Amino acid sequence: MRRAQIFALAAAALYAISIPVSAVLLSHLDPYTISAFLYLGAGAGMMVVRAVSGGSRARQRVSAPDLPFLVAMVVLDIAAPLLLLFGLQRSHPANASLLNNAEIVATAMIALVVFGEAISRRLWIAIGLILAASAALSFDAGSLSFSTGSILVLAAAACWGLENNCTRRLSHYSSTNLVIVKGFGSGLGALLVGLAATGSVAVSPMVIPVALLGFVSYGLSITLYIAAQRDLGAAKTSAFYAVSPFIGVVLSLVIFRQAPESGLWIGMILMVGATYFLVTDTVGVQHSHSHTHTAILEHSHGAMRHTHEVEVLHSHLHAHAPGRDDEHDHEHVIRESDIVAHSHD
Repeated sequence: MRRAQIFALAAAALYAISIPVSAVLLSHLDPYTISAFLYLGAGAGMMVVRAVSGGSRARQRVSAPDLPFLVAMVVLDIAAPLLLLFGLQRSHPANASLLNNAEIVATAMIALVVFGEAISRRLWIAIGLILAASAALSFDAGSLSFSTGSILVLAAAACWGLENNCTRRLSHYSSTNLVIVKGFGSGLGALLVGLAATGSVAVSPMVIPVALLGFVSYGLSITLYIAAQRDLGAAKTSAFYAVSPFIGVVLSLVIFRQAPESGLWIGMILMVGATYFLVTDTVGVQHSHSHTHTAILEHSHGAMRHTHEVEVLHSHLHAHAPGRDDEHDHEHVIRESDIVAHSHD
């Protein structure tokens, strides 16, 4: 369990460095090139990881109903980093790091409106606090007008929120293969958008650190996140990941040595409150206990086939539905190895 917690925190930290380091890279490259090589680096890096780890290279056929979600995932991963990078050109990286939490709001609201998923009371409170923090972070100092940079960062968060819901519909495919598709599809797409917008692609030796950042902050971070989920479960891993914006703020203040405005401190306080409700919402409802399942096992002895009613005792992490502490819903597969060996004379 401790190893899984380290993986979760490492995943959050690796993702957190992407915003302040991208802000530094913007002084050398345009947003189109950075966006493209962030994703190309993630895709290429995950191909190397798959080869080294001995992962399956078998192609998975995408079903017709899943194809729109796959296309939308790639398109949104072209738009989101471009919006973020153009926003970074117009705002402080510390603000952008905190505003990234708006992705949680976008993900939850889209899941509610489009896919009919439930939102708990604690999550509603967290959403309200994140919206208040986003407003505090988005106003220009000394005026009542919204910062253009903040609006672009919020638009990026909205794109990633929709992309999260699309990716969720593809979760039955290999996560490594999905990252590779994202990487090469979105990376090449960003290059084409840059070519159409500027008429050229500015490639220089600086794309190497960009690609490495993409591998570390997107590819490797996702790999560690998935590894942590195996022991912690999805909800607890997400709770650890909630520290990412705050790591990004600290890194931004250290790198740029710029005194933060008052809006940042207000936003920080509100985001801390939102994170508390997010953590208690996800971790508080997730737990495990032992329970039995009855199943009918059919097997054969030579030409004779017959069935047995068997009970299997096991436990796993799960979350009860709101207001239903006595039930949970999930599928179970009864394996031969789960059944105590027996014989017939």
